[in-house]
Amino acid sequence: MIRWIIFLVFVIILEIYAFQAFKTLIKSKWFFIFYYVTSAIALAYIVYQLYHFDRSVGQTPQTMTTFGLLLLLYVPKLLVTFILFGEDIVRFLSGLFSLVIQSDKESFLPERRKFVSQIALGIAAIPFASFLYGITIGKYNYKVIRQTLFFPDLPDAFDGTTITHISDVHSGSFDDAEKIQYAIDLINEQNSDLVLFTGDIVNTHATEMDPWIETFKGIHNPRFGKYSILGNHDYGEYVDWKSQTAKKANFEAIKDIHRKIDFKLLLNEHVKIKKDNQELAIIGVENWGRKFGERGDLTLASKGLTKEDFKIVMSHDPSHWDEKIQHHENHFHLTLSGHTHGFQFGIEIPGWIKWSPVQYVYKQWAGLYENAGKYIYVNRGFGFHAYPGRVGIMPEITVIELKKGEKVA
Repeated sequence: MIRWIIFLVFVIILEIYAFQAFKTLIKSKWFFIFYYVTSAIALAYIVYQLYHFDRSVGQTPQTMTTFGLLLLLYVPKLLVTFILFGEDIVRFLSGLFSLVIQSDKESFLPERRKFVSQIALGIAAIPFASFLYGITIGKYNYKVIRQTLFFPDLPDAFDGTTITHISDVHSGSFDDAEKIQYAIDLINEQNSDLVLFTGDIVNTHATEMDPWIETFKGIHNPRFGKYSILGNHDYGEYVDWKSQTAKKANFEAIKDIHRKIDFKLLLNEHVKIKKDNQELAIIGVENWGRKFGERGDLTLASKGLTKEDFKIVMSHDPSHWDEKIQHHENHFHLTLSGHTHGFQFGIEIPGWIKWSPVQYVYKQWAGLYENAGKYIYVNRGFGFHAYPGRVGIMPEITVIELKKGEKVA
């Protein structure tokens, strides 16, 4: 109950300041009637959905809409509140000064200045437009990102080999079959030698993938195959299950999804790809992540491989590379991860800036990183979760080309 009171008080404060900003600039009573009605309906919807959230079900389209509305409506109003509260401090100090100097002044507080409200609403319009874009367009604005990596010890037979890497499908969040088919067509257009998927095929329940089985089965089977691993969401840890039996049955069904879409699921194991009597190892570990479960067993997955073997590791969470893989004596050449989604929010201008709040949690959060000749590539994610959109950090299909040779500066 206390949490609900705090939440409602917080919202009321935001609404008061937002109203003051609009009142300074707009005099139409019809505008404010519309403002009151829409704000009240939105708040009622948010409160209703939050109050009725069912932890045995987990994320639904309704909960995603709720979270999207929270960001869309209250982040801009929070910015307005900060700016006008700052103005209130100045107004209070100005009024106090005037009271001492001019004791007969009728009004203690000066009126709000129009230009401050204009600035506040102008700044607030930026996140409002961004979140709206992210929900309507950004979440399906797929980008194909290409990366060429050089390795002096790459077997000659695999010089020029291409890998299409996807991650974090989160099929339970999809709501547009045409856009998903477009993304699958993009994957196929790359005509890569190998397709690798690094986990989180669902949000929680295996049934989320039912409408999309045939669509993802349509990913062409390249000459070196399609391989996959599990992500943290695939273990069903984020809902309350009626029984451990139900949880286990869901997990088995999730693993079977990979078979249905013609991917070979690697569970702490590896496969060797052969060409012209030379080999390349694909290692797939179960999820290993700080605070997200340490099920991955790199030693077991790479059993029988030597330091000299060329190895590509699929590990969902990049913290695994940061803490374990990059320091391993067995020298794992390339690790492919996902998990972060790039927070689905940030700023990326190639060659200029790459920023997201998630970088304060993960050292490797989007794109390519290298240490002593060992690489990790963190895919920004195919789908979306929680917030039903993407701002600045677009959904990604990665194409990596392996080249024989020294690293090019």
